[in-house]
Amino acid sequence: MKKLAKKIREIVSFAVIGIIALAFVVKFGGPQLLRAYVANGIGSCQKVPILCRVPQEEMLNPEINAEFIKTLIPYKFSDMEILLPKGFKVVKQEFTKVYYKKKKEKDNNSVIYLLYEPKDFFVNLTPQIRANGINSDYEFFKRTMYARLPEIQNLLDAFFVVIKSIFIPNLGDQHSVVMARFIAGDKKGFINYKLSPSGNYFDFNMVDSKGNFFKVYIKDLNRQLDLAKAFSIISTCSFSLDFSANLR
Repeated sequence: MKKLAKKIREIVSFAVIGIIALAFVVKFGGPQLLRAYVANGIGSCQKVPILCRVPQEEMLNPEINAEFIKTLIPYKFSDMEILLPKGFKVVKQEFTKVYYKKKKEKDNNSVIYLLYEPKDFFVNLTPQIRANGINSDYEFFKRTMYARLPEIQNLLDAFFVVIKSIFIPNLGDQHSVVMARFIAGDKKGFINYKLSPSGNYFDFNMVDSKGNFFKVYIKDLNRQLDLAKAFSIISTCSFSLDFSANLR
């Protein structure tokens, strides 16, 4: 867990350092040059459409498939537990660039990636975050999901566009991705999803009522899941302090 936390800090710190370095661009070129500089580094809206997309829907207590939940298999880790379907490779505590970006070789595996972080983990990664009035991980991800490359006016805007490019995983063709805010039971957050003949993708970033953060990314190449089943899966996700798992 410490290695994962260190990796996350390295990624976000790298983004912070890079954005601070852009102060030169802002001072001498203004927002237009800053937008061009960021696009050159992480991609334009044409190449990465999600950088110009924001949540357009709000889902309040979406449908849960109780019968489907009965078919799921329990997984318990040192810090979280969840029920998951058969037929998926399950990866816990993987937070690397390979996780989010497409590999050159085709990956034919259906995978579920899981990530847990304690309350306020992201807002405490660097002092600049709280200094700009962002005081919870929910606010951090709200700012991330609503960040848009064409609306960059300052360094903080640029920072969240860069973070957005890092945190949103492979969702296939981004032109048809749906972005939404949701409240589901004791959890609230954001879902980016796509249902297509080539596979179904679900990317959840959420906090529970105690502020625990969970990311559940599902790449369903066999199209076993629909939106109700995906929300049914995350409804079973919870914090778990398993001392026995820490000893393994």
